[in-house]
This record gives sequence, structure tokens and C-alpha cells, in this order.
Amino acid sequence: MDAAALWQRYQDWLYYHPGLGFYLDVSRMRFDDAFVEKMQPHFDRAFQEMKALEGGAIANPDEQRMVGHYWLRDPELAPNAEIEQEIVETIDRIEVFASKVHSGEIKPPTAPKFTDVISIGIGGSALGPQFVAEALAPDFPPLAIHFIDNSDPDGIDRIVSKLKDRLSSTLVLVISKSGGTPEPRNGAIEVRKAFSDRNLDFAAHAVAITGTNSHLDQQAKSEGWLATFPMADWVGGRTSEMSAVGLLPAALQGIDIRQMLAGAKEMDVATRTEGIKTNPAALLALSWYFAGNGKGEKDMVVLPYKDRLLLFSRYLQQLVMESLGKEKDLDGNTVYQGIAVYGNKGSTDQHAYVQQLREGVPNFFLTFIEVLSDRQGTSVEIDPGITSGDYLSGFLQGTRQALYENHRDSITVTIPQVDPRMVGALIALYERAVGFYASLVRINAYHQPGVEAGKKAAAAILDLQTRVMQVLQQEKAPLSLAELAEKAGATEKIAAIYQLLRHLDANHRGVVLEGDRGQPGSLKVSFNG
Repeated sequence: MDAAALWQRYQDWLYYHPGLGFYLDVSRMRFDDAFVEKMQPHFDRAFQEMKALEGGAIANPDEQRMVGHYWLRDPELAPNAEIEQEIVETIDRIEVFASKVHSGEIKPPTAPKFTDVISIGIGGSALGPQFVAEALAPDFPPLAIHFIDNSDPDGIDRIVSKLKDRLSSTLVLVISKSGGTPEPRNGAIEVRKAFSDRNLDFAAHAVAITGTNSHLDQQAKSEGWLATFPMADWVGGRTSEMSAVGLLPAALQGIDIRQMLAGAKEMDVATRTEGIKTNPAALLALSWYFAGNGKGEKDMVVLPYKDRLLLFSRYLQQLVMESLGKEKDLDGNTVYQGIAVYGNKGSTDQHAYVQQLREGVPNFFLTFIEVLSDRQGTSVEIDPGITSGDYLSGFLQGTRQALYENHRDSITVTIPQVDPRMVGALIALYERAVGFYASLVRINAYHQPGVEAGKKAAAAILDLQTRVMQVLQQEKAPLSLAELAEKAGATEKIAAIYQLLRHLDANHRGVVLEGDRGQPGSLKVSFNG
């Protein structure tokens, strides 16, 4: 395509939202008008399904629940007055609570103010707040935030160790819808122990964000925690950033949560438009479908050219992959759907994997995230008339052009600056795009059976460990792995038993392994507790 035709295509396919100052350019995706025309009936259906979703239709049949994250930023859309009131009251309570923490009206027993916050969560309950913190937290926030988002003992120790004496002025958020999810439960138990070791009252520092009447909710209330905030069953983890899950950590850091909600609401209005060209989320879904032939045949590489957006690709990784990575379609057919997402930031990646993107396997499409504002204040000239921000812009434009010339397609999202309103808008844009794409490929974006299967498998492994240890503690003489497996009633799981024993041995848990570690079948196992 010559320069004049490419310029015309750019103008034909450039979306602009004047209220947000937001641009979306899909002109470097090489679909044609015939493809768009073919997709129109599928989008007509997607628009109607999205309208039903927002109206309160059951969208997660596994749990018989609605999916209403859109109501969080526009409570008047909620299907009943009770949900509307809960949303409004929760936002008000978050603001009041954060204000009282900042002023010292709510304070720890042994310090004048809270100085830090530990946020304990997993998946969307961690990734959303982490992304927002990296993007929007002031350089000197009223509370510095630390995240425990894994069941890694060493990682937990590092957080506690960094806080040192400030643990006595640390607020702890425990985020879990049920209270039984292993990672946040484990993190809370570990942090509680750290408080106990320092003779600190954990309950006087703790806040729960959880389902009403969940195990965690009941525990928090019976122990007298500082506060509890609701995590509604109609909000999924990966779409929970605009709920208490994301808003409370943000407010504690001094981030304007009303502006986040306003930006999301404004983008929601834009993405309700029932037209492909006039709806930015539909344009994204169209581009994703075209790139991967509706089968996820190409990966999505996300390159934000702004340090503050470093974690955006990681946030999108869960939103897109957990929503779209499904084995079955709505009719029960095996389809193996999904789009793999990865990325870091530009122009760091000029010196990392852009070489492969330009000349290697063409199994991807790119999304460039451009931020027009370089910084607050004026910039020094690096070269005559050229600033470091000009270099960054040049790297983006040059990379985009070089990739297009070698038949690598790309999307460019452009925002005026990184602020709460624009971050809210970006989150809302991609939430809607995922919903549209799921409709196009006929899958359910709002359940996660694969995640649940992994949890069940992990629970089975831990049950096996308990059985194996019971056998070892009862036996007087060392056993071979085969004998141990037979006595534990798990002869088909001998490899898993070996891996469990190796882990227990490495952590000095009383397991004794004798023999050649490179020949597991020859080992003898005993217990020395």
C-alpha cells in the first residue's frame, strides 16, 4: 500500500474520543471491507448480548451469578435498588475510611498514624491494584503499599523484613471473596504470625475485603478487625479493580478514585455504541479476531511507551487469558480458544525482543500504548530541538513503521496522559473488548473452570502429603518409595510422592532420604521428627 493510500486508511480507521482525548488506530491491521462486512452480524449479536449482560442476565452459569462490573462506575444501571445502594455506600465508606486513616483518626494502637499497607490477594485481586499503584501512586504517598500475591514464604519474609519497625504502623488488607482461597489465606496467616512475633494485635491492623457472610467476613467481625468491605458475587476477580478490591488500596495511596470511576464510566458509554467503527472496544475485538483468524493463532504483544504503564501488559495478561482461554464453546464443542498476551515496555524492548518481532516468527500482533504528555514541566534538550520524550515518540513511530513494512500488524492506543481518569478508561476499554471477542468466538468469558481444576489438583497433592507423612511417622524401619506409595494407597502417584519428599527434606521437615538422589527408585525414606 503506497503512502497516500495508507494515509487515507489511517483517517478511515482512526477512532477519536474528544471527551477523553483518546485515540485508537487500527489502520495497521490489514483487514479489508469484506472482512468487516462478514463480521457485522456477529457484532450485532455481541452488542445484544452485552446489553443483556449489563441488564443483569446470568452470565456465569457455573455459579449462577450475574456479571456486573459495569454497574460499579454507574450504579444507576444496577438491576435493583439494593445493588445500587450497596455500590454507592461502599464507595462513600472507602473514601471516609481512607480519609480517617490519613488524618490519624483511625490509627494503630502503638503509633500515631498508619504509614504502610500490605495488600494480600491473588490474581485480579492483586494484579489490578498493583497496576494502578505503579501507574498512579504519588512519589510520596500517605501510605506506601506492599503486595503479597503468592504463597512463597521467602517473598512474604522479604515484605515483612523490609517493613522492620514499621510493621507496628502497617495496615493489612486481606482480599478474598470466599476467605478460603489458599494464597490470600496463607498470606494472612503468615502476616498474622509476624505481628504476633512482635507482640502486635493483628486485628487492630486488619481489614477484610470479602463476600458478605463469607468465612473471612465472619472471622473479621468476630475478631474485631478495623473494617470489612464487600466483594459482591457479581464481580469477578479480573474485573474487580473498580470495586473495593481496587478502590480501597488506591484511596489509601491518595489516588483519586472518583476520577478512575469517571473515566471508566465515560469509556463504558463510548463502548455501548452499536457500531463497529464508532466503538473502540469493538474495533479492538475486530482486530484481535482478524489477527488470529478467530482462533487465537497469533499472540498479543503489548508495548506501553511509558514507565508508569509497566504493569499494564501483566494486568491484561490475566484479563485476556483467563477470560478467553477456554476449552469448550457455548455449545460444548472443543475449541481451545484464547489469546496469549505478553509484553514489557518501550523503548526497553527495542533492545530486547523487537529483533525477533521484526525478523523472527510472525506469530503475533502488537498493541502500542502511546502517551502524548512527556512529563509535568519542561524538558531539557538532548540534541538541538530534541528532548528525551521526542526520542521515545520516535522509537514508537519508528518501530511501528519498521514492523509494518515487514508485514507485522499493530494497533496503537493513544492517551493524553497517565492519570486516574485515563487509567479507568483503559481498564473499561479492555474489559469490554474481552466481552465482545468472547461473543464473537462463542465462549463464556466470565467463568474459569481451568483455574478451579488447578486448585483441586493442588488440594489432592496436599492430601497425599498428609497421608505419606502419617505412614512415615508410624513406620519404624526405612521404606523404599514403592513401599511407601503402597502403604499410602497411592501406587500410581509415586513420582508425586518423590517430589513431595524432596521438598520436605529440603526444608528440614523430618524426612530422611538415604541413597542416590539421582536414582529415586533406590532411595530409602524414614522420618526423624
